[in-house]
Amino acid sequence: MSAIGIGVIGLGSISEMHLSAYGRNPDVRIAAVCDLNGERARAKADKYGVPGVYTDYRDLLNDPNVDAVSVCTWNNTHAPISIAALEAGKHVLVEKPLCKTVEEALDIEAAVRRSGKQLQVGFVRRYGANTEIVRSFLESGELGDIYYAKTSCIRRLGNPGGWFADVERSGGGPLIDVGVHVIDLCWYLMGRPKVRSISGNVYRMLGNRANVRNLKYYKAADYNADLNTVEDLANAMIRFENGASLLVDVSFTLHAKQDELTVKLYGTKGGVELEPELAFIQEKHDTILNAVPQIDSPTFDFASGFQAEIDHFVAVCQGRKETLSPVEDGVEIMKMLCGIYESARLGREIVFD
Repeated sequence: MSAIGIGVIGLGSISEMHLSAYGRNPDVRIAAVCDLNGERARAKADKYGVPGVYTDYRDLLNDPNVDAVSVCTWNNTHAPISIAALEAGKHVLVEKPLCKTVEEALDIEAAVRRSGKQLQVGFVRRYGANTEIVRSFLESGELGDIYYAKTSCIRRLGNPGGWFADVERSGGGPLIDVGVHVIDLCWYLMGRPKVRSISGNVYRMLGNRANVRNLKYYKAADYNADLNTVEDLANAMIRFENGASLLVDVSFTLHAKQDELTVKLYGTKGGVELEPELAFIQEKHDTILNAVPQIDSPTFDFASGFQAEIDHFVAVCQGRKETLSPVEDGVEIMKMLCGIYESARLGREIVFD
């Protein structure tokens, strides 16, 4: 089987995960890279031995050596670039979130159907080893029906600034940046039920907090402490048509004692915690057991997770597998994210038809 020619569009920090994972896949040749910053594009091309270097994604899409692309750009460009790539006959792996709005998500979905090409949404936690283990327990029925989940992704200090803090480019703050990961993970493992209603809140109380010293955190390449038009904190209760519910809270900054990442699901026969460490809770012989799997990584490992995601995408492009994160799921997650923002804006629960 011939190697897949890959183009990577957008060469910020997340692109390194894509490029390094593609570089380790024997069925891939990285054919082209593209970034608005030509110097950065040339540096990445030199590092990975890439022949095609572009500053306009349309030129990359016209490259006959490119069969598929990773879209690693600002959120507000995900829709136009993904649609253009599909129309150019390329398969697409688009970083999360799928886009900024439900309308854009539906446009991408329509483009997928018209093109006949594959699109995989970058819900990388679906491809983690701990997620795969939990899926095996769920599919065997050992946890019963999942009726409640709750998840937190709390940063006490961690507004990345730059485009992440610019609502026009990002579409929002911690909800659309990190909340998308944990909401999707819970929803995916709950069986992807249809949303019935959402009650959400967002808060802008603390701002960037660039004054805080002695604590390091990730900052965007275009970091600017004076630019911040996104929320600090978001929380929501999501109810599903099957009666299940999901409780979520996420923050870029909060007066919390420490950062927190938790993902917990509760079923009729047992429960599971994926984060901070994988553990199953079951009842055997009238006794409650906390079972800890003996595995290499008890939490999500980004390097191996991205490798699994990229390898799966390559197999999808070759027609050997179906994606675990299709465009339809990206649309549903956008409905949830936008529903939380809309509920907060209106100050009331949003009910879906």
